[in-house]
Amino acid sequence: MTQDSGKTTHFGFTEVPEGEKAGRVQGVFTSVASKYDVMNDAMSFGIHRVWKDAMMDWLAPRPGQRLLDVAGGTGDISFRFLKRAGTGHSTVLDITESMLVEGRKRAEAASMADNLDWVVGDAMKLPFADNTFDVYTISFGIRNVTRPQEALNEAYRVLKPGGRLMVLEFSQIPNDMMQKAYDLYSFNIIPKMGQVIAGDHDSYQYLVESIRRFPDQETFLGMVREAGFDNAKYRNLTMGVACLHSGWKL
Repeated sequence: MTQDSGKTTHFGFTEVPEGEKAGRVQGVFTSVASKYDVMNDAMSFGIHRVWKDAMMDWLAPRPGQRLLDVAGGTGDISFRFLKRAGTGHSTVLDITESMLVEGRKRAEAASMADNLDWVVGDAMKLPFADNTFDVYTISFGIRNVTRPQEALNEAYRVLKPGGRLMVLEFSQIPNDMMQKAYDLYSFNIIPKMGQVIAGDHDSYQYLVESIRRFPDQETFLGMVREAGFDNAKYRNLTMGVACLHSGWKL
């Protein structure tokens, strides 16, 4: 799709030309790829694992389903999906090849190799035919997409009729005092963790800022519906620190 060079978007709290965001995001995740899983545990005190399990509980994978795991990075969601489904196939797509490389190194990747594909690609222009997948997931990735609405539109296109969308993303705590406390932790601690663990303060400063720029639960629900999904709903996790959005292509 041709981009209007005059348009800008946010990269954290910085406004940048739309055409630059994807490259900057690639730079962030290339930098942190080798320590990405370790940092997820450190930043969330391991709670991200509980959130991902909650995602699988609501999704309830069935044997034989085909999953497209967008911004799938190191494969966490795909591994969980395949274990729950018992049989099936997952395509892990990410814009950053080094994240996929780290995913392939994991023990789960070796044991599930026949049921996994790893594809470098853009969420806004998926390299797949219409009506291909039973399930589309994106976990902590859609806030990094230049135009999230286009990513949702693409999700709708590649899902089969009856297919399911599920988005796991950081969100907003519906309590001002608790949100302020969470912001203090996020802005003062997480970038410092990034420096110590991953040797990269700036990338984790961006990640914290990108969470604050992402739409709240109701606004994002409207975007899911705008893409064409029916029966769209959301569930807050850990008081709204994260949120699951679900929708169906009916």
